[in-house]
Amino acid sequence: MLEATGWGLVAGSSLVIGALIGITRCPSPRLTGLVLGFGAGALISAVSFELTEEAFELGGADALAIGLALGALAFYFGDRALARRGDDPTHERELPEQDESGQALLLGAVLDGVPETAVLGTTILAGGGVGVPILAAIFLSNLPEGIAGAVQMSRSGVPRRRVLLLWLGVALVCALAAGLGYLLLEGASGDAVATLQAFAAGGVLAMLAIEMLPAAHKDGHRETGLVTVLGFATAYLLSTV
Repeated sequence: MLEATGWGLVAGSSLVIGALIGITRCPSPRLTGLVLGFGAGALISAVSFELTEEAFELGGADALAIGLALGALAFYFGDRALARRGDDPTHERELPEQDESGQALLLGAVLDGVPETAVLGTTILAGGGVGVPILAAIFLSNLPEGIAGAVQMSRSGVPRRRVLLLWLGVALVCALAAGLGYLLLEGASGDAVATLQAFAAGGVLAMLAIEMLPAAHKDGHRETGLVTVLGFATAYLLSTV
């Protein structure tokens, strides 16, 4: 369990590294948009070739569909709840990119990172250790989320200390999830693991469509499409090494 927790902490540490970069360097809006686009590409790769593909192989179409739906609904309702926590609780933001608090990215990191690192913990059960390419892909996709989320939080007036503590908390939760995944999912059915993977995929896809890609295009402009493809290719190549 300790080994799984350690690997989960390594995977989640890029969120903290990204947050540190975001609050100390404070990249320009354009650079932040491009970073978001790169991260979106990496996440699309992870969803396509790690989460959904493995979920289908383990649990079939029913587990995949249920997990995707639950993950998407979890992000959707969580995002709606965050949107209503403004100065006027009776009004939601009109456009996804109007959320500049970074809370939606934080929520997406939790919905993605917790199931993903829990599944990461189960890979150690086979006795072969954690694959470096998979770990690198998770690390790579987390980094832009931490950077962009911290930048948006800082710009909305959240103190730097609080920003860093929030992302550190997410990283620690992810590490704990890896350990619990090793402990609780030992001997679990393929359907259970598949649903967990699909849940992460559904939450990520909803976050990409509602928050990440619109915000990336708004700040990064047309070049966002190019760096999104670069992020996708980089993560995919890492997963095949």
